[in-house]
Amino acid sequence: MSSESAPEPPTDVHGYLQRAGLLADLGRYDEAAAEIGFATALDPDSVAARIMLARVQLAADRPEQALAAADGSTTGDVPSPWSAAAADHPPADAAAGLDVADRIALQVVRGLALIDLRRFAEAARVATDLLATYPDDAYAQRSGAAILAGSRNGQPALNAAWRGVELAPQDAQAHLVLGLVGARLELFDLAHRAYGEALRLDPLIGEAQHDVGVIGLEQRRYAAELAILAEQATMMAPPPPPPDPRQQQPRTVDEELRRLVLIGAGYSMVAAVTVACLAGSTASRGWAMFSAVGGVVLVWLLARRVPGRISEVLSQLLDRRLATAVYAVGAAPVLIFCYAAIASPWLLVSAIGAAAFAQFMVLRSATGRPPDQP
Repeated sequence: MSSESAPEPPTDVHGYLQRAGLLADLGRYDEAAAEIGFATALDPDSVAARIMLARVQLAADRPEQALAAADGSTTGDVPSPWSAAAADHPPADAAAGLDVADRIALQVVRGLALIDLRRFAEAARVATDLLATYPDDAYAQRSGAAILAGSRNGQPALNAAWRGVELAPQDAQAHLVLGLVGARLELFDLAHRAYGEALRLDPLIGEAQHDVGVIGLEQRRYAAELAILAEQATMMAPPPPPPDPRQQQPRTVDEELRRLVLIGAGYSMVAAVTVACLAGSTASRGWAMFSAVGGVVLVWLLARRVPGRISEVLSQLLDRRLATAVYAVGAAPVLIFCYAAIASPWLLVSAIGAAAFAQFMVLRSATGRPPDQP
């Protein structure tokens, strides 16, 4: 029976770096660093190995080791193009052997490590040199902007972030950096728009802060920092304004019934007094008829605002005083209508009395006192 043989170990630098990247994506940073060590043993001058090692150490939250790897101090054979002593003026002869991408990558990882070490002045110098040396490189501009933002350099960071977006308008990470810089400067409208554009270009960028590995290292850092700033902005935001008192909440059944009684009783009392003042004239009965019809229509309209059928509501109402008040206010327009037919002043007196009684019962109901016991 044949058995599968174990995979052959890599024999070149590229193979070891490829394995290191896979291990880093699994969060196994120590094993990834060991693979890079094998690559460095094969080629001590490998800049790609130095960049990969620095990024792995950054991903593992070891900024001192990352800075050492970026400076080339992990091997005695590889001089540092930008050592701490020459951060302001990188030596041309040391950097001459590196291509532009490697030089930018080394400066970026070095600046990020300095930010993590809270050496903000050195980080700002690295970012300033990066921006000045590569003004037309989108990656250099957005990375320099992020480093400047982390080192508390406001307006230069914002200018660089805008430049990064201009150079690569379809790059989601450029908009993410612009949002990060805007949030640091408390330009939250700008940050919100920039982050929304980043999400439009790359919907997965919202989950970048939870990733591991070195492929999306910078994107993960920027997304995580932006999430922290957004949370801080929410905590520092002023409390929401109090609700507008003019925006009334929906009334309860009891409130609608009390409103019906008070308005209907007030109308009936005014109508009855007006008819009484016209008593003896030919217009008295006509006005009584008109007032009674108007009162019935008013009570009907107010009753429609009560949730449910009014008869069922009154039969189930626990507050009997309020139910009595509703019946009384409904009787007042009927008594005024009877006056139009009979013209007896006692009917007007009864209408006024019914309206007054209805208001009295509503006021007693509002006090919340229990009904009198027999």
